[in-house]
Amino acid sequence: MSGADEAEALFEDFYPRLAGWCRGLVESDAAAHDIASEAFTRLWSRWSSVERPEAYLFGVAANLVKDHWRGRDRERRATRHLSAAAKEHSPAADDGFDVRSLVEDLPDRLRAPVLLYYYAGLPVNEIATALRRRPGTVKSDLHRARQRLRIALRGLHDTTT
Repeated sequence: MSGADEAEALFEDFYPRLAGWCRGLVESDAAAHDIASEAFTRLWSRWSSVERPEAYLFGVAANLVKDHWRGRDRERRATRHLSAAAKEHSPAADDGFDVRSLVEDLPDRLRAPVLLYYYAGLPVNEIATALRRRPGTVKSDLHRARQRLRIALRGLHDTTT
């Protein structure tokens, strides 16, 4: 059997098991399939040097699941932080608002620094480097984004009361 045939047979036999295992660890079918697919993609790039493909796939998938959990934790912390900052200036804001959707509605120029600062946990200097902006510009963009979020939260509160 050729290497390509072996790889195809492994995928057909093992993908459902790996995706099912991932599904037990993450909260969505889509995330589980993304993780399993990424594990196979990484295996293909090292196919000739991997002695035990199943073990390799589980190892890669386990690391990807941990990354997924870390991302979810960062998102929760960012949401709490943004919510607290917004409520500080709008104490009557409703607890049920969706900060994530408000962040998604920000203009690209403001959304990127917010995602990198609050969701990825990067410091201002690293964000400035990544976005090719000056640190002062990033701080200004973050300030303007927070202002827009406050206004949006006030608008949400005004429509629900």
